[in-house]
Amino acid sequence: MENSPQSDYDSPWKEVIEQFFPQCMHFFFPQVYAAIDWSKGYTFLDKEFQKVTRDAQTGKRYVDKLVQVYLLNGRETWILIHLEVQGAPEESFAERMFIYHYRIYDHYQRQVVSLAILTDNRASWRPDHFGYDLFGCRLSLDFPTVKLLDYQQQLDELAVNDNPFAVVVMAHLQTQSTRRDPMQRYGAKLTLIKFLYQRGYERQVIAELLRFIDWVMTLPASLEAQLRADVTTFEAEVSMQYVTSFERLAREEGMQQGMQQGMQRGLRDSIATTLQVRFGNLSQEIVDDLEQVTELEMLRELQRQATLLDSLPLFVRFLAEQAQSNLTRLN
Repeated sequence: MENSPQSDYDSPWKEVIEQFFPQCMHFFFPQVYAAIDWSKGYTFLDKEFQKVTRDAQTGKRYVDKLVQVYLLNGRETWILIHLEVQGAPEESFAERMFIYHYRIYDHYQRQVVSLAILTDNRASWRPDHFGYDLFGCRLSLDFPTVKLLDYQQQLDELAVNDNPFAVVVMAHLQTQSTRRDPMQRYGAKLTLIKFLYQRGYERQVIAELLRFIDWVMTLPASLEAQLRADVTTFEAEVSMQYVTSFERLAREEGMQQGMQQGMQRGLRDSIATTLQVRFGNLSQEIVDDLEQVTELEMLRELQRQATLLDSLPLFVRFLAEQAQSNLTRLN
């Protein structure tokens, strides 16, 4: 079985926070959300943040967002959201939170709220404080944190929560729990995508959340192709065609032709893997016959039959019948 490609957390988290910042605050930090005057808008201050942290020796990449907001009391406030997205604790995390907090305050003389979302998988790692006390000199920074692992016990509540970040958290947790099991991840990803369509979200919300799910829940090529086929079938069943192609993969493949060839290859690999698991090694003749099939709809039907038919000879007969039917149609 192929292993799942390594999931990329940085970019999708950065994008989903930018797309749904108010929902992010409402989901993770409701008290902060309630104090903000959202009618006045908000501004991401990426350039300002880079100016004060460009020489910081972090050692690893992080998703850091500095955002200007206005409070209901009329005060302007800058919020630093620091996400630990590498999946592993780091001893200097709290110290870096203090350094960033102080640098922003020192450079811009603004009140800063530092918040942390911890996405690692160590339940005991919960940094929320930095400071020291020496000879009567005391320094302290306490910062609110949320731990995504805590939501593992709240999956039922997440399933009925309309906030887009409920879906984000479910996708992240499923990504972590299926790291070594591509088939389990395939099932979890398909279930989550179907769940998206059933939530009643607007088209754009579905598209953005699907991008996040697709980005973090990476699959081997064969399972990715099978997933696409299953999603297309599901969309037809519910008469809902919001997003049938996965934008990130389409961009990576460069053009539609390359994307179609990749889907064909993935479906053939998936068919061959299914047959091998059920009936043993395939002859070169069967492999060659599969290579001659190029139509995606036929490949999807072959994939379905590979899981349903009771023997390899029955599949070979079905494959031959389909090839003959296709030849007759072309002539």
